[in-house]
Amino acid sequence: MKRFDIIAFDADDTLWENEINYRRTEQIFKDLLTPYHAPAWIEERLFQTEMRNMQHFGYGIKPFGLSMIETAIELTEGRVTGAEIQVILDAVKRMLTAPIELLPHVAEVIPALAAQAPLMLITKGDLLDQESKVRRSGLAGHFRHVEIVSDKTEQHYADLLARHAIAPERFLMVGNSLRSDILPVLALGGTAVYIPHPLTWAHENGDSPLGNPGFHELAHIGLLPELVKKLEETGI
Repeated sequence: MKRFDIIAFDADDTLWENEINYRRTEQIFKDLLTPYHAPAWIEERLFQTEMRNMQHFGYGIKPFGLSMIETAIELTEGRVTGAEIQVILDAVKRMLTAPIELLPHVAEVIPALAAQAPLMLITKGDLLDQESKVRRSGLAGHFRHVEIVSDKTEQHYADLLARHAIAPERFLMVGNSLRSDILPVLALGGTAVYIPHPLTWAHENGDSPLGNPGFHELAHIGLLPELVKKLEETGI
């Protein structure tokens, strides 16, 4: 009997590049506002605005764009011009249509694992944007289930597992965010594989759960099939 009923994956910065598009747009934003403030202060104020707006707008490119516009209005004391706001809007639109760049080994690993076990994709953010990225990635056909959620808290995972009738101890989650992909799953008694990405949004950081028997860390996703095989064979 297999140990896991489902192997689940995060999408952004686990299967394909994502944060790099935010960093590029953030640089455009800082360059736009440097006549008004220092880049480090602009970056800090933008992050504060994003955190404040999260309860209203959620995650994704569109909330990011709204937070940039709000920050620009605040930091310029209303002097930001229509032309400058158009620069922000154009940058956001480029993010929404940016090519999907799969991370190394993903194109080989996902089909290989899909031939061995049911796969699930769990991603948070704007529905239209995430659906578009999943479709354009070329990976959609390998996932038995695709879940686009507003957030990834312990309760969100508990509800999702209950809906699919999956016991937490038979659930394996793979992702790059300690806060969203790893810690909530471990709290439920599941198994989580952390694959760090060199660019991770500060909001997604968390304390590494070293010592938790369900926690595993890999340098890259190419090592995942070997780890899954080991976990299936040894149960640890």
